[in-house]
Amino acid sequence: MSFTKIPDRAPRLNRSQLAVPASQARMIEKAANSEADIVFLDLEDAVAPADKEAARQNVVDAVNQKDWGRKSVSYRVNGLDTHYMYRDLIDVVEACGDRLDLIMIPKVGAASDIYAVDMLLTQIEAAKGFEKRIGIEALIESALGMQNIAAIAQSSPRLESLHFGAGDYSASLHAKTTHIGGTNSEYAILSDADESGHRVYHLGDQHHHALSSLVIAARANGLRPIDSAFGDFSDPEGYKASAQRAAAMGCEGKWAIHPSQIALANEIMGPDAEEVDRAKRILSAMNEAAMEGKGAVTFEGRMIDAANIRQAEMLVRKAEMIGNG
Repeated sequence: MSFTKIPDRAPRLNRSQLAVPASQARMIEKAANSEADIVFLDLEDAVAPADKEAARQNVVDAVNQKDWGRKSVSYRVNGLDTHYMYRDLIDVVEACGDRLDLIMIPKVGAASDIYAVDMLLTQIEAAKGFEKRIGIEALIESALGMQNIAAIAQSSPRLESLHFGAGDYSASLHAKTTHIGGTNSEYAILSDADESGHRVYHLGDQHHHALSSLVIAARANGLRPIDSAFGDFSDPEGYKASAQRAAAMGCEGKWAIHPSQIALANEIMGPDAEEVDRAKRILSAMNEAAMEGKGAVTFEGRMIDAANIRQAEMLVRKAEMIGNG
């Protein structure tokens, strides 16, 4: 390990993150009763300009009045380049900041975007006497944000997570696609012909580099990397494949834009019972090895060492947070 150590942010379950339009009171009610780890009430893309003010009040009412159980509650402000954002922040945080967990900043392009929100939050909390510090979620969904992602990830102790926004990111690149999440049939290559003239079409992952860069920046700075929305909520198998790929790359969780996607995200992003049981047995085997003065041990036909301990400890901690430990 490097002598430079970056502590992880305070642990928070983030397997599933449900997006809810703040203008839709009925959907907010359902979200409060859902199994999502985090719910974010959206004041940005999901709300028409004429509804912005009423939606702000919906956020205040929902945060103050509803029982959110074990969930973390967040809301997405409008972009820093709009005239809605300062009222989104001041009106909502002053009214319910002592009950809010997180604020999501969309289209973060530079570390200074986080700094600006951090400064306002700090002043509001001091003025109102709030003792609870609100965390920040940064949504990376532009070429500028991806270019500056390392600096963004180091920008504030309030920052807890980096989220990938595939739709706006694709638009920022002028990419030839209209899908949000999932595959792009045109992002592929054709193999050379074999002796019989047969050629194979290899589908690629258009967002692999971007998501990998986000995961690296997040993990290097103790943050949670969260994968993008999957737009076709009528395709659960496609959602599962997208989530499995994100989990394999190191993502902590994934957005849900429909209640049906929550259980899928929780299942894929959380350790299953077999994984947890195996992790506990690895820790037990390593404890026995340590008592015998060994640094490594054979477990189920494989050599395990300190790296396996760290992986096993992570799985057990997450299971304990979920309540399956």
